[in-house]
Amino acid sequence: MKQPKKHASEHGHALYARPRYYDHAFRAHRRDIEHYVALAKRARGPVLELGAGTGRVTLALLRAGVEVTAVDRSASMLARLRERTQTLPRAQRKGLRLIEADLRSLQLKQRFELILAPFNLLMHMYSREDLEEAFACVRRHLRPSGKLAFDVLMPDLGVLRRNPDRFYRCRPVFDPSDGHRYAYAERFAYDSLKQLQTITMQFQRLDKPSEEREIVLVLRSFFPAELQALLHYNGFRVLSHQGDFAGEALAADSESQVVLAGLAKR
Repeated sequence: MKQPKKHASEHGHALYARPRYYDHAFRAHRRDIEHYVALAKRARGPVLELGAGTGRVTLALLRAGVEVTAVDRSASMLARLRERTQTLPRAQRKGLRLIEADLRSLQLKQRFELILAPFNLLMHMYSREDLEEAFACVRRHLRPSGKLAFDVLMPDLGVLRRNPDRFYRCRPVFDPSDGHRYAYAERFAYDSLKQLQTITMQFQRLDKPSEEREIVLVLRSFFPAELQALLHYNGFRVLSHQGDFAGEALAADSESQVVLAGLAKR
């Protein structure tokens, strides 16, 4: 009997099942928001956001008057997004359509001038098949003149070479999900053949050290020339490939790869 296909996001399920901790952990990550809002304001009509999560980018788009179709596979993340929209005026809330779906099989009867895949979403597409299905989704929903905007991390060889047997201690963290503080450490293991990095996050309650948990997150690495080839062979042309959200040129020490692509001309 054929087993159901496992979706990439299941490798981070425990993280995405704690949306309040997710919001707290990434509350300072805001440098991409202005970039995506600017692109959305220049687009004509509603925007499709893939991997909307708890709405870190979505809410900024709504505040800017942009209509958003926000897609995510995680029911808990979308529930948190819906909760967060309650702080917005009614007119802005009306601009949001939420869809719980696997982006690889998404079928909407609508095409968009702009599709966003922010905050390393494509790094959850681990296999060639996953990535091809994600790009096929974009092609199905993009207008002929439309654009795909996304970012992925620039591979950091120092991080990829870290000792997979060692936990790296970080500052304690607070989890608003339960109101407790935790000692926190991370371990990194990189599979150079599959280009997959497994990050094991270890939490130990400070006031009750016997209470521990681990969250495993897996991310696919994309090297710049590889990424351009993948886009090319999946029907896209690269319009810009930059090293940050302010338009700096891509360099070996860039933290992110910020990409804008259109459909290839036939």
